Amino acid sequence: MRTRRSTKTTTLRWVLASALAVASLVGAVTTATAAPGTAGVVSAAEVNDRQLNVMVFSPAMNKPIPVQVIRAADTAKPRPTMYLLNGSGGGPNQSGWDAQTDVVSFLRSKDVNVVTPFGGSNSYYTDWVRDDAVLGHNKWQTFINEELPPVIEEFLGANGNRTLVGVSMSGTSVLNLAIAKPGFWKSVASYSGCAQTSDPIGQEFVRLTVENWGGGQSVENMWGPRNGPLWRANDPLVNADRLRGTAVYLSSGSGIPAAPHDTPTDPRVQDGRIPLPVQIVFGGPIEAAIHFCTVNLTNRLRELNIPVTMDDRPVGTHSWGYWEDDLKRSWPFLAQSIGSQS
Repeated sequence: MRTRRSTKTTTLRWVLASALAVASLVGAVTTATAAPGTAGVVSAAEVNDRQLNVMVFSPAMNKPIPVQVIRAADTAKPRPTMYLLNGSGGGPNQSGWDAQTDVVSFLRSKDVNVVTPFGGSNSYYTDWVRDDAVLGHNKWQTFINEELPPVIEEFLGANGNRTLVGVSMSGTSVLNLAIAKPGFWKSVASYSGCAQTSDPIGQEFVRLTVENWGGGQSVENMWGPRNGPLWRANDPLVNADRLRGTAVYLSSGSGIPAAPHDTPTDPRVQDGRIPLPVQIVFGGPIEAAIHFCTVNLTNRLRELNIPVTMDDRPVGTHSWGYWEDDLKRSWPFLAQSIGSQS
């Protein structure tokens, strides 16, 4: 009698076959043979001379994860790596950095490798205690802190200096990822990320992200009951002391709409990527609430004598135009922290 293949093996082969089929349309493909059950590169497809779409197998999530890569401008010697996380949409469906900003063209001239995992929508890029009927099996903290860096940095010939950047939902995540592994990240930048998750207001914001906007079955599948210890363990404000030794950059707007991004002249509004009424009516109050969280974390870090750079914008809603600006303004800070010369 024939033995049925394991689900894991079948899934891995299916994803690899799909990646090869797509890659044949866009460029050369490199395949790798990671040992079964271990993190490793499954395939890498060239998009252009500097960009790659890489599939990295995650043992924690038992599946390959798509990762977008921009190689450093100069690879004559090992370069640092920026891990750039998407917001609550996870990157697909025109919801990520590549679709909403000019980040690809801006970073192409920099001597830094840029790594962006795709997926994890509304997951807070954390390890969930239970699978969710809608959002699935999420072990993103393990993937981003443990599995991905050694694999992708060896693949890119990186030098081990790394920074972690997030926006909106992942602006909370990057702080928690750095707190969970002190000293691993040279720096962390959070653009419009709420740093409070365990008080009633913070918990409600997380619930809205997971359940209302993400359609998740239950926010308690993430960190357990709201009065449980995992909520406090994943609250950057409560655990701010563990950011000591990590260079911290925070930014947030006041929520007040302003030119040029909260007007019809913004390119995302012009081409229909973001409806202006939604950006103002919803993005304004959201950013105002996040500004409150960001100021609280800034004050707490200063109380602890932990250096922090805060870009306290007097205007701006919760929207991509401001985050595109944030990345450019914070680049000198990030570059210095990881030793990039460009």
